[in-house]
Amino acid sequence: KLPIVRQCRILQLARSGVYRQPVQDRDRNQDLKRLIKEIHSKYPFFGSRKMADELCDSGFRIGRCAVRTLMRKMNIKAVYRKPALSKSHPGHKKYPYLLKGLEITHANQVWATDITYIPTARGYCYLMAIIDWASRMVLSWRLSNTMDTAFCIDALQSAIDRYGTSEIFNSDQGSQFTSEEFTNLLISNGIRISMDGKGRWVDNVIVERTWKSVKYEEVYLKAYESITEARDGLKAYFEFFNYKRRH
Repeated sequence: KLPIVRQCRILQLARSGVYRQPVQDRDRNQDLKRLIKEIHSKYPFFGSRKMADELCDSGFRIGRCAVRTLMRKMNIKAVYRKPALSKSHPGHKKYPYLLKGLEITHANQVWATDITYIPTARGYCYLMAIIDWASRMVLSWRLSNTMDTAFCIDALQSAIDRYGTSEIFNSDQGSQFTSEEFTNLLISNGIRISMDGKGRWVDNVIVERTWKSVKYEEVYLKAYESITEARDGLKAYFEFFNYKRRH
């Protein structure tokens, strides 16, 4: 119970090296973390600024910097579309867009694909799916923790093995889809290759609309802990999407 000044004098310690240990308000932090998690589940696109405003509305006096620190400790980030997810390769051949003005009337006429990110507590993983444009059916999909070509080829081969071949295969100009390994698999199966124009997400709108359904009906509601949990959740969701969900 001696004053810190006297303790330092007795032990011959420099007072500048002795710091007061702050008492953590553990109950308050636990309440804040619980509320942050609830708000993030409801509004996954909130960053630290909007999160701080929401907490203030709930009766907590807290600044943006403190909220940002708590969100980092909880590994919570605002979810939004990441730019340049599929980067083109300057040395790969690009193919023209074949769907303009085309009437799509039957299954296996046009397949389309894209890659999107899936957030988990341990970081991002990447989802690639092949969708039949006419029926909206997800023919094949794969998850990967890297943006390589192998998981895309695996998904394509699985779709061909199960459903035959399509007349046209549409994708963006990402390096995974313009690689020789991927395009050769399409060409060897007699599939015509179509690619979106640069920056023209609307050219592949059917896949973009599917990603919105996947994110808002499954991913944002579950907050996966790992890629294994994400794989199990998406497997169940795509069963629902293909056979029960009204399109």
